[in-house]
Amino acid sequence: MLRNYLKIAWRNLIRHKGYSAINIGGLAVGMAVAMLIGLWIYDELSYNKSFQHYDRIARVMQHQTVNGHVLTQQMIPIPLDAELRTNYGDAFAHLAIAFWQEDRILSYGDKHVTRSGNYMGAEMPEILSLQMQRGSRAGLSDVHSILLSASTAKALFGDANPMEKIIDIDGRANLKVTGVYDDLPANSEFHELTFIAPWDLFVATQPWVKQLRDKRRWDDNSFQLFAQLADNADMETVSTRIKNAKLNNLSADEKQFKAEIFLHPMRDWRLYSNWEEGVKQGGYSQYVRLFAIISVFVLLLACINFMNLSTARSEKRAKEVGIRKAVGSERRQLVNQFFSESFLVVALAFAGAVLLVLLLLPWFNTVADKQLTFPWTEVSFWLTCLGFITITGLLAGSYPAFYLSSFQPIKVLKGSGSALRLGSGRLATVPRKVLVVVQFTVSITLIIGTIIVYRQIQHTQDRPTGYDRTGLLTMKMTTPAFYGKYDLLRTELTSAGLIEEMAESSSPITGVFADEGAFSWPGQDPGVSGQFGTVWVTPEFGKTVGWHVKEGRDFSRKFSTDSSAILVNEAAVTFMGLKNPVGTLVHWGLKNKQYRVVGVVRNVLANSPYDPVTPVFYFMDYNNVNWITLKLNPNRSTSQAIAGIEATFKKHIPSAPFDYKFIDQEFGEKFASEERIGKLAGVFSTLAILISCLGLFGLASFTAEQRTKEIGVRKVLGASVLNLWGLLSKDFVTLVLIACFIASPIAWYYLNEWLSDYEYRTELSWWVFVVAGLGALLITLLTVSFQSIKAALMNPVKSLRSE
Repeated sequence: MLRNYLKIAWRNLIRHKGYSAINIGGLAVGMAVAMLIGLWIYDELSYNKSFQHYDRIARVMQHQTVNGHVLTQQMIPIPLDAELRTNYGDAFAHLAIAFWQEDRILSYGDKHVTRSGNYMGAEMPEILSLQMQRGSRAGLSDVHSILLSASTAKALFGDANPMEKIIDIDGRANLKVTGVYDDLPANSEFHELTFIAPWDLFVATQPWVKQLRDKRRWDDNSFQLFAQLADNADMETVSTRIKNAKLNNLSADEKQFKAEIFLHPMRDWRLYSNWEEGVKQGGYSQYVRLFAIISVFVLLLACINFMNLSTARSEKRAKEVGIRKAVGSERRQLVNQFFSESFLVVALAFAGAVLLVLLLLPWFNTVADKQLTFPWTEVSFWLTCLGFITITGLLAGSYPAFYLSSFQPIKVLKGSGSALRLGSGRLATVPRKVLVVVQFTVSITLIIGTIIVYRQIQHTQDRPTGYDRTGLLTMKMTTPAFYGKYDLLRTELTSAGLIEEMAESSSPITGVFADEGAFSWPGQDPGVSGQFGTVWVTPEFGKTVGWHVKEGRDFSRKFSTDSSAILVNEAAVTFMGLKNPVGTLVHWGLKNKQYRVVGVVRNVLANSPYDPVTPVFYFMDYNNVNWITLKLNPNRSTSQAIAGIEATFKKHIPSAPFDYKFIDQEFGEKFASEERIGKLAGVFSTLAILISCLGLFGLASFTAEQRTKEIGVRKVLGASVLNLWGLLSKDFVTLVLIACFIASPIAWYYLNEWLSDYEYRTELSWWVFVVAGLGALLITLLTVSFQSIKAALMNPVKSLRSE
């Protein structure tokens, strides 16, 4: 019986090739979208799960109350490591303090490579359950050791055995390779951790860190702390226990910040990483939900096409149903027949979807910044696909199966009555119209959402930065060889006409890496803390980046007193409540020194472009600097200028690779996540419209075919092609207009919620909804017009010949 069902189903598909292509093509696209999104969601949900103790790993974080607002941060003070070990050691299997992952120069002989890694406590390899190719996880026990990832070992030593080889890190220390571990998975927090150096080495080579540790400074939050709980410990219980671990060690003045230590579980790092007033507000979880909803709706659109076209053609199959029932077929058998057709279409669409996914996966990985692969060998994947096919087949075939099998044979075979009215009358068109409205409501909502995402990105990219990004490039001073050569490099590069200006700073222009407290000034509100971002710069910094001095003056070599001067940004002036800021004396308690404000600069957009600008103090100094900024000469070609700069740096600093980034590139990376989401949303919106238009094309074709004789009569009576085009198109245009009115408030509600997460955001302008609606109408008219005009141009003699 099943073989007979499939044979009939195949013949029906072959007989109506156009409708079959629309059905299979639409379903294939919908299923491909669902599969791609499914792979993306699986990758997100499995983030960090490659670590053996995933459920017991946490990052130690803190809440602090500053000026009435609760701020949450990963940065912790260095004594917290010893405090947790001493007083709460029973709760932890492992603890590992760490600095921040950044690029370092690893050298072996004449080979120098720049790799991202970190200085970490000796227990970190156990926390991460590193899979060792050579050596053991205990390899960091020696202060002069280093663990390398397999790819880093390959880059430095090729196929040679790296064990016991001596390499140099940043020109600061010689380290022995004591272990090689497998590269960490791309969908993990540590996928760029290509080497681990001992924490004790970092302390030994960085005097400021040693000082913080030896003096047990609780006021400097510059480090990270990772923990693996003991087997019998509970995450929430331990988090509650250690809540006051920092607060109990602070002075009375420092307790005003109400420091609260807590554990952030690894399972939440990716999906729930945003905090607002000390409360978790989500993270990538909102995108997971968004794309899950999109995949369901896109697949639903494809299923609607199937249902619409099947029920629309019901009149042509009504007699088939009537004859089958007349010769004894039960309704159950007819239902099975129609479901077999549905499953055949879905199976063919699934095969097409797999092919589409294989073709699109490389492109999708590039757009989504993923390394997804097709899981051929995963049994769970194929079981999921089987369930996927079953659900889609039932969803797509249920309405046609139960609808067509309900026709009464007597009325059908008489050629009149309710059966045919169900197939072609007003009652039958209502469900189809509803489904078309649903299709375009979803499509228009996605279009509006995509436009708003792009407008939000563009709005933020156009936000005034407070400096000139044109021709700016930045370099990290990765080795001691950089220091003490500022004047030499600046003189040579400017004399050669390669650059306009050069400066050094403690943070790049695209970030403020330090936050300091204990500042006070005349007229300070007792309720306002003295917490400011701090940046150390050389005198030429302002000229190099082209910032705008609003009041007073910039730093200058001409004034020896500028070593005790500061520049403040507009946000700092507002925060401090100063009416005449120039000349104000600011006392820094940590240094017990006074600084005079000599100028006010316009706000520089340094951290997140979506947040308010941080109040910042700029200090002039030649020592506390880590970054070089260069302003290229606009009269020289970029390639020539960079080649000349590289040659100069190689001459004076041969031990360091010439690694640089354009400020435009650095600034653009701040939008990477939103741009990826915007691109993906745009692609899925386009596919949703494509699927909806495929359905419209099929329905328009069927309508034109069904009304062939009516069109012929109208032409004989003098109707023009324009009249007939309007007749056949108006119903579809009306449905899309209804969809526009439904989609607009839905889109407004959810997009308003999404935009509320951003301090600096675009507006939900009315024209966005109008453009989306007009775009949908235009697409509808283009889709329907082909069939409408084709029918209107048909010779009426052919359609009326049998009358």
